[in-house]
Amino acid sequence: MDAASGNSAPTLTLVASLCGTGTCPTVYRTDRGTLVVQGYTVAPENAGIDVPAGEQLVEIPADLLAAAMQAGE
Repeated sequence: MDAASGNSAPTLTLVASLCGTGTCPTVYRTDRGTLVVQGYTVAPENAGIDVPAGEQLVEIPADLLAAAMQAGE
């Protein structure tokens, strides 16, 4: 299944987290060759953009993205 279909739950593997517990913004690798980002939801109307149904805006610290890149993502 592709990530957009939402028909099957991906298996997640921790890539990077700034707190180490998974209870803060975190980047995961999936078994589908995609990434899942845990972060703070940003309402599209507050950001001034349109977001398609089934998608969300998620804010994460820039340092987390840098850590994920260093981890090979």
